[in-house]
Amino acid sequence: MAVVPLPELQKLTRALAGERHDSYSERALSRAYEEFLARRRTPLAPFRLRSGSREYATFYDLVADTSPLAGPLELRLDPPPPPGAAWEFLRPIDRLSFEPDGGAEATLPGGPPPTRVIVRFLLREHYLTRSRVEEDRAAAGGARVSLPTFLRNLDEGIEACRTRGLLPFCVAVLAYFPEERVIYELDLVRSLVLADPRAGRLPPTRRVRRTSRVSWYVDRVTGRGEMPVLAARALQVLVESHGLTAVEMAHVFGGVRELMDSALQGLAARGLVTFDRRTGVYRPRLDAFMPLASAAAVTMPAEPAPAGSNPALRTSVQELIAAADARAECPLCGTPLGPDHKGLLCAKCAAEVGEV
Repeated sequence: MAVVPLPELQKLTRALAGERHDSYSERALSRAYEEFLARRRTPLAPFRLRSGSREYATFYDLVADTSPLAGPLELRLDPPPPPGAAWEFLRPIDRLSFEPDGGAEATLPGGPPPTRVIVRFLLREHYLTRSRVEEDRAAAGGARVSLPTFLRNLDEGIEACRTRGLLPFCVAVLAYFPEERVIYELDLVRSLVLADPRAGRLPPTRRVRRTSRVSWYVDRVTGRGEMPVLAARALQVLVESHGLTAVEMAHVFGGVRELMDSALQGLAARGLVTFDRRTGVYRPRLDAFMPLASAAAVTMPAEPAPAGSNPALRTSVQELIAAADARAECPLCGTPLGPDHKGLLCAKCAAEVGEV
């Protein structure tokens, strides 16, 4: 698939941001673009975008076209790869049709009816227009130009591009299926769906499947935009495991091990993971993400474990608690109970029992 050339992105940014895209901003965009192209990922399949009968060659053509969409925007893999190793750690799809309400219809291979999913968008690598004046103001203590990285729907993302001079290079589509959350990463510069970074680098047996509910709590933390992209990716991988070493994580994501060490140590300092010095294994702290966890557990370093405690056993207990909370349901009718529900029965059954 052809790469969107830099002059085309410069032209689009100038049209979106006007005078804010000055010579300083042009050089910054050029650096961000070249750095992104240097970090090549394994492609899964090229994709195309369509709304009604209108085709868009790239995502940037969609941003540049300010006319209303002719219908739900459809992302279609063209051609989709066959089932097999290419889809490791992912759920195979042929297309996603995005709805304005934040939902989507996922069409699976083989012709079954589309599956309704909830989608959110997480900015991975991007360039946000900043003029020399804005950078100087920020350096002097003024407010910096910023934006949320966790987007509720496609319209919100396109609006941010048009009003703030945002150019996303890579985004993660967080698809919440009934059983699990799946992350489809899109390289927008090359119009590619990317393979999961674990594919071919980590045995699938090392994966621990989490419910969509647990993943949602994790995604809310990574979506704050407070941690580097590498740390956010590492946290999402760690949560779907019983623990991994820095060497294993560096093999998954590539690059220099020291960068991965720094990312993992930052997660440990935030209290989101624990580190076993005896084995070198980093494990997710699931209790840091669940609704009953205090804000201090997420933002402050974890307190040292009591002497003689077993980190693996402690992690297993946390996983049991998370699994029980994710599957909590009314014992009479089987209705799922919300994360903040304190009673044993659902409201309906509690009312009926009270009337007897």
